[in-house]
Amino acid sequence: MKTDDIFEAFACVNVLVIGDVMLDRYVHGNVERISPEAPVPVVHVQDTENRLGGAANVALNLKSLGATPYLCSVVGTDADADIFTEIIQQKNLSKTGITPSSDRMTTVKSRILSRNQQLIRLDHEHTHSLNEKETNTLTKRIREILDTNEIHAIILQDYNKGVLTPKLIRSVLAEAIQRDIPTVVDPKYTNFFAYHRATLFKPNLREVRAMFDFEINPSDNATLEKAAAAIRQELGNQYTLITLSDKGMYFDDGKTNFIIPAEVRNIADVSGAGDTVLSLMALGIATKLAPRTMVKLANLAGGLVCEKVGVVPVDLGELKRNTDIPICTT
Repeated sequence: MKTDDIFEAFACVNVLVIGDVMLDRYVHGNVERISPEAPVPVVHVQDTENRLGGAANVALNLKSLGATPYLCSVVGTDADADIFTEIIQQKNLSKTGITPSSDRMTTVKSRILSRNQQLIRLDHEHTHSLNEKETNTLTKRIREILDTNEIHAIILQDYNKGVLTPKLIRSVLAEAIQRDIPTVVDPKYTNFFAYHRATLFKPNLREVRAMFDFEINPSDNATLEKAAAAIRQELGNQYTLITLSDKGMYFDDGKTNFIIPAEVRNIADVSGAGDTVLSLMALGIATKLAPRTMVKLANLAGGLVCEKVGVVPVDLGELKRNTDIPICTT
């Protein structure tokens, strides 16, 4: 498959995205003095910007790459939910899978910035698990989307905000196995070992280290292989991708493994890079790309978004211009 053919193939992929959604709010201002009330900067606010975050940013990445995302999550019934829905519509994303609940608040991460430097972050959120009613309503919507659309991959993006409960995870993975749809998982600590028989499991190094009591060194392939084997023994997943921050990415399928080193870049903000990587891996699996090819693409795309301030999806044109990847068959 030629490089251009890869991107054309992405346009034929439908992906169901399930997980925690949020608003990433950026409050921009100038700092010219210190407060007389406390030794803190006084920010003269000039602009406030709202962007889609969490699983919604995964959906944006998929759409930017040409695919069709179907986003499923739970938001509140507050003013921030209205803002979230308005942006969803502006971005031409379907809101069919978005379930409102009066028992939850819409997650908002507010970052106060001056000259593109983050001064502080304020989080408004509920992190308790969905209740039985919310879980059942969201499960019903997920099944409706699966029944009425040809879905080629399912992404589960867990930010530990309570949407991906063990019951919901079991239900989604059972549906995926029954329908022969590959699943791609970005876990967090709470439900780390709940994703049994996922196709691809993509934790970061910090998360993996927190789960095991042996040393895991990103420069030591043997320790990464040991971690991947332990994950596979627990979950029965097909592929493991461990992101290693500035060291790159480690891929393991139980037979072969390799590290794709990170490229040298002018890093402005790492927020959202994991969402981009997850999106590329899901599309790579859906289009049956060779592992080394899709990991290289994911590594490149994740690096490109790190050059931007704030959470942004990858730009397809920029990705194409920077892609010089030998297409591997294995």
